[in-house]
Amino acid sequence: MRLAIAGLRKAFDATLALAGVDLSVAPGEVHAVLGENGAGKSTLMGVLAGAVARDAGEITLDDKPYAPRSPREARELGVAIVHQELSLCLHLTVAENILLGVEPARGGVIDRRRSLELVTAALARIDAGVAPDDRVGELPPAKQQLVEIARTVATGLPRVLILDEPTSSLGAADAAKLFALVRELRAAGVSILYVSHFLEEVMALCDRYTVLRDGASVGAGAIAEVKLDALITQMAGRNVERLFSRSRRAPGDVVLEVRSLSGRRAPIDASLKLHRGEVLGVSGLVGSGRTELLRAIFGLDPVVRGEVRVAAWTGPRAPRDALDRGVGLLSEDRKREGLALNRSVAENITLSALPRLVSARAQHAAAEARVKQLGIRVADVDAPVARLSGGNQQKVALARLLHHDVDVLLLDEPTRGIDVRSKSEIYATIDALAARGKSVLVVSSWLPELLGLCDRIAVMRRGSLGVARPTEDWTEESLLREALGA
Repeated sequence: MRLAIAGLRKAFDATLALAGVDLSVAPGEVHAVLGENGAGKSTLMGVLAGAVARDAGEITLDDKPYAPRSPREARELGVAIVHQELSLCLHLTVAENILLGVEPARGGVIDRRRSLELVTAALARIDAGVAPDDRVGELPPAKQQLVEIARTVATGLPRVLILDEPTSSLGAADAAKLFALVRELRAAGVSILYVSHFLEEVMALCDRYTVLRDGASVGAGAIAEVKLDALITQMAGRNVERLFSRSRRAPGDVVLEVRSLSGRRAPIDASLKLHRGEVLGVSGLVGSGRTELLRAIFGLDPVVRGEVRVAAWTGPRAPRDALDRGVGLLSEDRKREGLALNRSVAENITLSALPRLVSARAQHAAAEARVKQLGIRVADVDAPVARLSGGNQQKVALARLLHHDVDVLLLDEPTRGIDVRSKSEIYATIDALAARGKSVLVVSSWLPELLGLCDRIAVMRRGSLGVARPTEDWTEESLLREALGA
């Protein structure tokens, strides 16, 4: 067996993160690690990657004891990880990031020619579409994800590769490149631990699975022998209700209107009308300008031409203007833009509307109400938001918009990297907001999400936004064809 884990346990103070994990992976196997946010997946991956020390349990790698004391030692032993929350140096180039810490040298000096050869080969292997001298901080999240993946194969194949939500930032085309690489590595004998909330990917790509719940292994087996509903039930510990919520909605007057909007790079030409009580979806490939459209509407990115109208008001010139007029944005990048990681849950929920609260007690009460409303798993609203799982962090970011009581919600990839039950809860929240007369504009790379959630959908291609049509006029195939211009 390539990797074997038995009775793995880890506690952080009074919180038991791993309560007995058993898992085994053979050479050349793609093994799915499944579970809801907070199930212990990230802690398990941290132990394997050498970033977290275990309290108890045994791990062997190719039948030898495995206990790395650092990520570098884990990598030297043949275990590499691609984190969901990227660990890149944004001020460095693509090449510098890929070879950081493992630069080839000759006579104590970095071998620039060999470095370029290694980086070029790694980028070509996954068709990343970036240049070695590109600045990583200037790349979109999808391209940054591909750089992180290229780093794991640049200087030789690992024995075990851990992929933590590797497609959460990727569109269909880039995800297909990743899947091709995974199959190539599997054929070369690499063992792959594949952590994902996209169960359709798991069913298509993986050989075996292990389900974690509350820090313990609760199920394992062959993917070919399990049904999707059974996996969801094992993850949640109960049957999950119908994923998408769709109340009877009767959209009203136009609340937000965008007219021939153009930014510095994108959008190039975008017009739309969002009605009261409507959920309007925007589809399109990664890089098509969807995120830039929301940022321009919210005032984060400059507008070169066109206008944004909220009721009778034209703007915004800055995000504060948008918030003052009842428009809120949920960023796709919750770590850098969506949350203040060094602040508490209560502060993150209430900061944008803090003047409305007259005391710390009122702030706590407001935060606790939103925590209860969204089912955020946290023992105390004074806890740092950085300690929460990805799904719960996403709920905190959404809770801030609810606390601010905005009328128009701009949601950019609202369920990126979160589990099935959390997705279902967020969908129910969006549906309830629309039923109350709120207006929601959703950007998503996951087509079933748009088809299940929205009243109308428009497709963005190369910076231009097409005409929004009723959701029943679309299929996954027609949305993809429109995005590709086929």
